[in-house]
Amino acid sequence: MRIEAFLRQSPIFQASRIARRMEISLNLILRDERLTLFEALMLAAIFFEEKGGIKPSDLAETFQTTRGNVSHCVSSLEAKGLVRRRIDEDDARSFRLVLQPMGKRRAARVAGIFDRMQTHFEENVGEAKLAGMLEQMRVVEELCLHLAEAAGERGR
Repeated sequence: MRIEAFLRQSPIFQASRIARRMEISLNLILRDERLTLFEALMLAAIFFEEKGGIKPSDLAETFQTTRGNVSHCVSSLEAKGLVRRRIDEDDARSFRLVLQPMGKRRAARVAGIFDRMQTHFEENVGEAKLAGMLEQMRVVEELCLHLAEAAGERGR
């Protein structure tokens, strides 16, 4: 197709394509844990937090997603017996997520998987190259954000 040359050079399309393919690969890696990538990331985040748990709104902010996405994921993790909601002692209107014993074991395994993956990337690509790649991705992200802001201002 004629558009293929453009797509190969487009950072937006390539980042989107790469993200989809990596998520598929990561879901395969996590298959034995019976977790999706997002579920695994949520478990790891809860695992590394303070003993009192974490608020779902904090997870939504950290992962830059909606509270609805977090809620859906939490429901799935609860159904699997990995996390539970606990009323926040400081604010009874909200709750915190804490790991169940089985969730702690699964989260530790998932953290190990993520750590081994990071080590694999660093050994095969190099820490400096990975850091440079991430910085370039942030630059392109900022450029895209500025274009979106300009388009929003024109639409007012």
